[in-house]
Amino acid sequence: MRCLIVDDSRHFLEAARGLLLREGVTVVGTATSAAEAGQLVDDLRPDVVLVDIDLGDESGFDLILQLRSAGSPPPMILISTHAEQDYADLIAASPAIGFVPKTNLSAAAIQRLLDRV
Repeated sequence: MRCLIVDDSRHFLEAARGLLLREGVTVVGTATSAAEAGQLVDDLRPDVVLVDIDLGDESGFDLILQLRSAGSPPPMILISTHAEQDYADLIAASPAIGFVPKTNLSAAAIQRLLDRV
């Protein structure tokens, strides 16, 4: 599985990359902004994109809509430190295939969502 992680926290990006690499996921890239993410999706063609709901001044929901409108993006999974119920309606309405709390991030959690697609 080739994964791109989009999050405005460099600390989280490093931690998530390390965790997923140990679990056998190839992290092809990381992005800290919507513009960077859009470019990397085009350049790297990951199998899945993990998108933080809160990207500082930007919205992960907006990014997912941008990627969707730009063509045929890979499956996208929303991640956050917030609980899923805090954003349940927005998650359900988004083109994301699901949500994983950052504290539960794992290769298995990603694969479970990909298996439902």
